[in-house]
Amino acid sequence: MSTPEKSYYPYYSPYDPCKPIKVKTYSTPPNLYLGFQPPNLPQFSPKEALRAGTLWKPLYDPYYSPYEKAKEGR
Repeated sequence: MSTPEKSYYPYYSPYDPCKPIKVKTYSTPPNLYLGFQPPNLPQFSPKEALRAGTLWKPLYDPYYSPYEKAKEGR
């Protein structure tokens, strides 16, 4: 499945003294799903590319911390 965010359900013991984290998530970069770079990919302007960290728009992957996502849900 080619989604940028994946999740899994780790094992937790019933004897663990801490509250379990039932679902853990992680981010995957877009270049995993691109294969060979196709010709004529859309590009950022040089100024935008420096800010984004990549020249090609399909390879742009902003990072959002889990805490930022929790704030959005309020």
